[in-house]
Amino acid sequence: MADSNIDYTVKLGLLAEYATPAELMQAAEKFREAGYRRWDVYSPFPIHGMDDAMGLGNSKVGWFTFCCGASGYTLGMIMIWWMNAHDYAIGVGGKPLFSPIFSFPVAYECTILLGAFGSLGGMFILNKLPRHYNPLFKVERFSRATHDGFFLFVETSDPKYSDIETRKLLESTGTRQIEEVRD
Repeated sequence: MADSNIDYTVKLGLLAEYATPAELMQAAEKFREAGYRRWDVYSPFPIHGMDDAMGLGNSKVGWFTFCCGASGYTLGMIMIWWMNAHDYAIGVGGKPLFSPIFSFPVAYECTILLGAFGSLGGMFILNKLPRHYNPLFKVERFSRATHDGFFLFVETSDPKYSDIETRKLLESTGTRQIEEVRD
């Protein structure tokens, strides 16, 4: 029989709430400078300068879009060449069997189509979507992140994470409240 006093949940991290976007940005700068790697911020709207404060680089989604778009262009050209010059070659009025000028509209549309799929696929892959469950959703105060709350979450899986030191750093940033997140 299990003891009812034992907590079988796993501690995932610390969630800190801030009153303003400026306070959240200052906290993000402190965590970046302290060398933390597994943490994130949540706010109801984009905060200008937060990417720099967190030390984030450019998104890699553009590479997915470029590679898929270039593939789409190439496949569009190859498709028209295959259909007109090889598979069903019909010489009409001395026109060439393949011309890149006349194949461009099809290749262009294939570029747009596969580029859009690349953007969507890249976003899903890089954001690890679909993620139907996040333990933060169980924290009652976190529901304010879509309305008027500003939060910083530090994961226990961060190499620099220490219960005492991380809590001290969060307290030094002027947080309203610090809460443990468990799953």
